[in-house]
Amino acid sequence: MKKLIASLSAGTLVLTAFTATATATAKQTQAPTRQPTAIGYGGAVSSVDPDATNIGLDVLRRGGNAVDAAVATAAALGVTEPYSAGLGGGGYFVYYNAKHHKVLTIDGRETAPATMPSDAFMDPATNQPYPFAQLVTSGVSIGVPGTLATWDSALKQWGSLSLGKALKPAADLAEHGFVVDPTFHLQTLENKDRFSQVVPTAKLFLPNGDAPQVGALFKNPELAATYKLIGKQGSSVFYRGLLAGEMAAVAKNPPKTPGATLPFFPGYLRTGDLASYKAIDRTPTKVRYDGLDVYGMPPSSSGGSTVGEALNIVQPQHLRQQSTTQALHTYLEASALAFADRGAYVGDTAYVDVPLKELLSRGFGAERSCLIDPQHAATKPVPAGSPDGRYSRCGKGSAVEQRPDTEGLSTTHLVAADKWGNVVSYTLTIEQTGGSGITVPGRGFLLNNELTDFSAVPDPKDPNIVEAGKRPRSSMSPTIVLRGGKPYMAIGSPGGSTIITTVLQTLTNRLDRRMTLPQAIAAPRASQRNTASVTAEQSFIDRYGAALAPYGHTFTPAGAPGTSAAEIGAVAALEFLPGGAILAAAEPQRRGGGAAGVVRGK
Repeated sequence: MKKLIASLSAGTLVLTAFTATATATAKQTQAPTRQPTAIGYGGAVSSVDPDATNIGLDVLRRGGNAVDAAVATAAALGVTEPYSAGLGGGGYFVYYNAKHHKVLTIDGRETAPATMPSDAFMDPATNQPYPFAQLVTSGVSIGVPGTLATWDSALKQWGSLSLGKALKPAADLAEHGFVVDPTFHLQTLENKDRFSQVVPTAKLFLPNGDAPQVGALFKNPELAATYKLIGKQGSSVFYRGLLAGEMAAVAKNPPKTPGATLPFFPGYLRTGDLASYKAIDRTPTKVRYDGLDVYGMPPSSSGGSTVGEALNIVQPQHLRQQSTTQALHTYLEASALAFADRGAYVGDTAYVDVPLKELLSRGFGAERSCLIDPQHAATKPVPAGSPDGRYSRCGKGSAVEQRPDTEGLSTTHLVAADKWGNVVSYTLTIEQTGGSGITVPGRGFLLNNELTDFSAVPDPKDPNIVEAGKRPRSSMSPTIVLRGGKPYMAIGSPGGSTIITTVLQTLTNRLDRRMTLPQAIAAPRASQRNTASVTAEQSFIDRYGAALAPYGHTFTPAGAPGTSAAEIGAVAALEFLPGGAILAAAEPQRRGGGAAGVVRGK
């Protein structure tokens, strides 16, 4: 263990004493230091943002538990990461309860409004989907937000703080301000054109008509007031009170500027949709992998089923015994097979009969695994399998139409653990970077564009078509791994449908390729989602592209250099070490680098 700690700590300042409060943040003249690793005791938090991590750790120090810290951290991310998460979005909360030795989940995914038709994304003049750029920045993309309901449910079931107390640090942060970092500046610039066409969004995020400069202090007094209002009146003011009416009004009639060029289609969100929204407790997915129990999020997310199935596909291949190139080939092929089944079978279980038990069965995983040619990449897209309970050594697949992926690359993830052994892995989002681009006037938060995660064409064979009240399929994959019934790892990432491959690749890096957790997170990434070419970071292509070319793999860079799309994922994770210490880890570089901290340093 001493050798492991030394290897992780070398050249890296380990965070041991986050003491900055929101008030202190207001006085600083530069952004707080981002440290990607920390080892210690008494609890831990990891997220993409140091202010948010600070707040979560402060909650733990004051006697709060992991759920309290997770909600407080998430609320702070709504301040500092407003283009990725916040009150206007949704997400998935995975929780390990140390007292009962049980993993539990909350589905806080957005829902389609009750009046939304299945052809809402179709242009009647052409019988083709409207361009995505028109759908995303419009009222029609806005689903019923589930984030606040998730926070409220988690605190009432497992927390020790009231909603108001959990939100107070984030309210203070919004009021006093945070220092603009390069990521916030870049994301604002990338959205400048559409933000400038929405009156309240331009007013809030484009002061003086441009993105806030790096190093400037950004304040959001409107969001601070919103958090305080919710703290006083509870979630009912959001779902059945004043805020509900305001959200419905802005979705129906987006407040565009006089020179706006986007059509801003009116949305279907109504106050009744908000009043009827429920966050749902669900049974987690579970697979056994190399003696570990891997728990994830069930549908409406496809994260738990697809990560779990891919691990079942990988397991018979014995990645640990393979060379680096062979292991990467196996990983890419397993991911393609699992994504084929995701597209064919996974959707909201209230509307779709998802064969979840079979998708996660060892037999189905082995049947799919034997289709991997150790020397050649299969022609993509590969057909879906038949999770019917009758498995041969190599089952033939069935053709499935490959549909376009419109899931946004933004989102954010956090992990938290406390001194009692409770653990949270929580992924939340407003979908695209900047969501719908529509800010609720005077309230300081953006509304989601989550409904563009539905398939645009209303094909009855597609499990992810638009239906009233339905939750769009998600790829969010908050994951908790147990060893011997106790927490071993907690992990997750943003990144749209690349979330699944990011979590899968990081897990196999750590568990099979003998990397430490920080090394597994930092390693270059590639994402095979059953497409002809593999989407990859340029660093992955440079390092492994030539070696994988003889297998038949071809690669497409994830995005243009210097843009946020060039990176795949932004992992936040925890690992529980022998002797009771916790390793908190975050990205060293992606998204500007994350922030990991512990209550007491090692």
